[in-house]
Amino acid sequence: MSWGPVQPARIDFSDARAPLAQAAHVHLGGNGLPGRWAGRAHFVVLDTGFGLGHNFLATWDAWQQDPQRCARLSVISIARHPPLAADLACAHANSPLPALAAELVAQWPVLTPDLHCIDFDSGRVRLLLALGGVAQVLPELVASVDAFYLDGLAPAQQPDRWDARQLRGLHRLAAPGATLATRSVAGSLRQGLQAAGFEVHPAPGLPPPREMTVARFAPRVRAAAPPGRRPLASTGAASPQVAVIGAGLAGAAVARALAAQGVAVQIFDRQPGPAGETSGNPGGLFHGIVHGHDGPHARWLRAAALHTERLLRPLIEAGAVPGSIAGLLRGEQALDAAAMAALLQRQALPAAYAQVRTAALPGGRPAWFYPGGGWVSPAALCAAWLAGDGIAPRYGCAVHRLQPSAGRWRLLDQAGQVLAEVDAVLLCNAADAARLAGLPGWPLQQRRGQTTLLPAGLPGAPGLPLLPLLPLLPLPIADGGYALQLVDGRLLCGGVSQAEDRDSQQPDGALREADHAAHLATLRRLTGWAGTVDPARLQGRVGWRLQADDRLPLLGAVPDITLPGSAAAPGSQRLDQPRFVPRQPGLYVFTALGSRGITQAALGGEILAAWLTGAPMPAPASLLDALDPARFIARAVRAGKA
Repeated sequence: MSWGPVQPARIDFSDARAPLAQAAHVHLGGNGLPGRWAGRAHFVVLDTGFGLGHNFLATWDAWQQDPQRCARLSVISIARHPPLAADLACAHANSPLPALAAELVAQWPVLTPDLHCIDFDSGRVRLLLALGGVAQVLPELVASVDAFYLDGLAPAQQPDRWDARQLRGLHRLAAPGATLATRSVAGSLRQGLQAAGFEVHPAPGLPPPREMTVARFAPRVRAAAPPGRRPLASTGAASPQVAVIGAGLAGAAVARALAAQGVAVQIFDRQPGPAGETSGNPGGLFHGIVHGHDGPHARWLRAAALHTERLLRPLIEAGAVPGSIAGLLRGEQALDAAAMAALLQRQALPAAYAQVRTAALPGGRPAWFYPGGGWVSPAALCAAWLAGDGIAPRYGCAVHRLQPSAGRWRLLDQAGQVLAEVDAVLLCNAADAARLAGLPGWPLQQRRGQTTLLPAGLPGAPGLPLLPLLPLLPLPIADGGYALQLVDGRLLCGGVSQAEDRDSQQPDGALREADHAAHLATLRRLTGWAGTVDPARLQGRVGWRLQADDRLPLLGAVPDITLPGSAAAPGSQRLDQPRFVPRQPGLYVFTALGSRGITQAALGGEILAAWLTGAPMPAPASLLDALDPARFIARAVRAGKA
């Protein structure tokens, strides 16, 4: 479900000291903070009214100042009408917390209707900023919340935020012993909180209000989370032992995200180094998407692209990985420029996310311009992510089989020797994931892909073909194929996918002149280049992409295949939604990224890390269901086919 167009706020540029004082008294004091997070590994706050960020800044400041603070702090904050970046900067120009306010302004996201994941303090403080209305966002949150800040106007002024249905939804999100604080003293609010399982009490307010409301979650009955929403069960150890299989983009992203949450990771790959078999191209694209139906596919790729831009920009700008993040052009085949502009206006997508470029391509064809798009070297990115603390690579080490063992998993080699015994296994090894998971019925197809590399050397240089002057590509271009210029001046082209290569039983790893010729034709179409080159003299690389029938990745806990069939017999467990499908404890998968591995890997890694650790999910529940590997079982049940 889309949260709809985002309309920026009209800003009251009043002194920030008053709202910071209110945040400290009402929300921090009313929730017993900072005392309640002392010594905790992780503490989660949900703020229903981001406003200008004063509650977040006050909480972050209290966390920084507290020597007994929790190891990690997550703040989920909802903003129906978020400020523009320039307005946020003006509002905090004289902030009593100038350093924190400046960092918040510097990391302010593009205003799209998504859940934006923003890290501070080297990842120890995370802001999950949900840009949408409370009524739309609350049912989509997947989190275990320790403290609620019920912020906003009085119930009479914002009934959609405070009605009984919304308050009952807090029951699903509240962790055992969760607390709540709000300025409101309305009887309807207090009654709604009591109905949701909270013990409600009055407390001294910050004048002029003489009273406010505090509450503690103490329900008589609390339903267990569905199987597809449960974190890894505690093993009694201080930290779980985790193995990631696959050192390509998916595995590297998952390992990075887990290590950032303090989880030590072993990563296995049969190849001798990072990037595995599927992430070895010298360059690859990343960008979002605009679609008339803002459904799961469009929302997932938009959120993933924005998160990828956030992570990759400092790496690329510092020269840590080869790439460019100056934008990307993507041709549009179905709409003219006027229709494209109307679509952007209807969805209120900001220019910082997508723009229309008229006559951007030869023949006067329009194109989408994604300012946060670009390209990066997948192999270099994998190496950078896997070089972090807490990650132990085991390259050249093939996992042949998984074996359950007393609530844990053994990784076995081809000879049956135990490579490792761990609490959780994360399958990020492309097409081989289904085999190791024992679930060959996933609707996946493996497709051959080939790239073409045009050298940038001078004509007549030893070992290089004679080339006419190559086009200069200040931006990567994509449209039924792609072309990008590497940092050394070479041109990389790709995008050919032929029907006979799908699900091939005998993969063809040889370069094909026909594919080189097709890529040269694409280069001419995208740039107007008129040169001719003998395809037989060109270099390139062959790889295989794994893709699900619905073009979304498989991301989440692996379904339990011990169920008879996949069906729900009368009186058995509900299986018509992915989250209700039972899971194999400690077994997860992230695969089938198709041709958008760079775009999807980073956010997918964050989701899988949260799935395992129980941290707040950085994606809405409807998207988690759309990506869940159990979705195929649920669809079959709903269709009466299982």
